[in-house]
Amino acid sequence: MNNNHRLKYLFVINNGAGSKNNDAILEKIKAFIPEEDHEKSLYILPATFTHTQIKDHVIQTNPLMVVAVGGDGTVTMLANIAADKNILLGVILAGSANGMAKELGISENTDEALQIIKSGKQKKIDLIKINDKDYCLHLSDIGLNAHLIKHFDEGKMRGKLGYALVIFKTLWQKEKMQVTIHTEDITINRTAFMVAFANARMYGTGAVINPQGKLDDGLFEVIIVRKLSFFTLLKMMLDPSLFNPSKIEIISCTSVDIRTNRKVYFQIDGEYKGKIKNIHAAVKKGMVTMILPA
Repeated sequence: MNNNHRLKYLFVINNGAGSKNNDAILEKIKAFIPEEDHEKSLYILPATFTHTQIKDHVIQTNPLMVVAVGGDGTVTMLANIAADKNILLGVILAGSANGMAKELGISENTDEALQIIKSGKQKKIDLIKINDKDYCLHLSDIGLNAHLIKHFDEGKMRGKLGYALVIFKTLWQKEKMQVTIHTEDITINRTAFMVAFANARMYGTGAVINPQGKLDDGLFEVIIVRKLSFFTLLKMMLDPSLFNPSKIEIISCTSVDIRTNRKVYFQIDGEYKGKIKNIHAAVKKGMVTMILPA
């Protein structure tokens, strides 16, 4: 497409993201954005797809703005694609985990979210680049939570009951790990259940694990979960409001190298990535421009 007349909006719709009625959302998008030449395009993700396929489609379409219609995973995927490109990123909530959008102040009401798309403000958001490959927009971690995500992905049961079952399974199998953490300022050794890399404050469940998180301060936080009992961890996962952040250690930094004593479970923004032993993470300031409430 000619860059002098770029498509204004590309809506990427993930029907597998959650329980919201995407047909109703689709009709609202069609009604809100006029049917004009080069105004909008709707791209409904197939049941199975690769990130490369989506990236190729976005780059070929070359919109002024790509809009993620889905949950945190859809937002992160499109943030990776829009990173360091002249493409804005908007969000309409349609997923089961929407911690990132809630943190950004984006309404769960589709009409209000669409109004932000049309008249919101632009804000540059930091990303965390992990092992010189993947971008993290939200929260990544090694250990307990990544193990839970692996169990949930493998399980056949969804919803609250499915989540509760994988929580019990994960906590029953929980193991501590030995980690060496090296930032620009310190080198420390710790024994931990989990270590997170947080650009934001809360998980999609609403659990605030990083009270000092800011998405545009040129920093991210390394969060070390060290001494939590079985029942404290269970309460934290079943009711995020019961989580006590004083039981964790938080280190602000611009980069970190982490080495573990064995391969441990690893996830980025809710996507399980396998087992890993060495991690390098570094902040990339203002890498993606999002459309947020004015």
